[in-house]
Amino acid sequence: MDLEKIHKEIEEWHSGDKDKLEEFRLKFISRKGVFGDLFSNIKNIPNEAKKEYGQKINVLKNAAQEKFQFLIEKVSDGKSDAGEYKDTDFTLPGSGTDIGNRHPLKIAQKDIVEIFQKIGFDLSEGPEIETDWYNFTALNFPENHPAREMQDTFFVEKDPDMVLRTHTSSVQIRVMESTKPPIRTLSPGRVYRNEAISARSHCVFYQAEGLYIDKNVSFKDLKQTMLYFAKEMFGKNTKIRLRPSYFPFTEPSAEMDVYWGLETEVDKKITKGTGWLEILGCGMVDPNVLENCNIDPKEYSGFAFGMGIERIALLKYQIPDIRLFTENDTRFLKQFKSLI
Repeated sequence: MDLEKIHKEIEEWHSGDKDKLEEFRLKFISRKGVFGDLFSNIKNIPNEAKKEYGQKINVLKNAAQEKFQFLIEKVSDGKSDAGEYKDTDFTLPGSGTDIGNRHPLKIAQKDIVEIFQKIGFDLSEGPEIETDWYNFTALNFPENHPAREMQDTFFVEKDPDMVLRTHTSSVQIRVMESTKPPIRTLSPGRVYRNEAISARSHCVFYQAEGLYIDKNVSFKDLKQTMLYFAKEMFGKNTKIRLRPSYFPFTEPSAEMDVYWGLETEVDKKITKGTGWLEILGCGMVDPNVLENCNIDPKEYSGFAFGMGIERIALLKYQIPDIRLFTENDTRFLKQFKSLI
């Protein structure tokens, strides 16, 4: 008998009901079926070929048993040959499909990225475990700067020169080292700081930091870029203000506030009665940082900015506790269902 022909017949068999299933059983599973004849035929096979012939029959028999089990399940599910369910009423309304949830942090990050991509910023990423050079030294942090101390930074125990990055500014250093100006890049990512966990702070959070380096870049360019971002993120009537501040890697430096208003008690609480709310830090890139990356500060200038993505999400969605982002509470996450 032709074993290949039998194998093909087993593979192509479709059972739409119990009668066809029984027909398959009698032909391929029962002792009086095909395999009974095949095993009886072994005596007619030359001795040197009997082993190989027997192995092929066993493989074929296993295939038949697997197909029989599949057909049993198919019939018990009520499926026809076309794979449709005979007992299903297709005129009834569907049960709906759960399309899943987008995490609010990812929604906020996507919004931030899209806003800056519209004005030519590309994306850059880097490692979360960094050397002292990229995380501190190249960014003009003095040796005795408080951020280098244990209360702010997670150091790698076996290598004191390695740290969990405290900001994504380290990515900007890598970009400046490997790219000739003009540079216009945004670096979103996870960062770590040795801080107490509370409703307003966490030791693990996300940042989005931007950098623009070119000839004749001024503070006016920085202000207009920040105003554009605020209006795109919070609405076209959003007002901003810049207050003098200090960061080691920018000079001059500023913190940017948006006017949140004082219409409700919540507004008064989160703005401490002023109506203004800080959302990011920014400034002109310090010439020392440019020199550390082999960029001539006499020819090029630039600005940098950085914001906490959690802070943007807290404001945009009026979320009261930052810890909700990491607790995986489905009651919280389902509130963001179907957002894209």
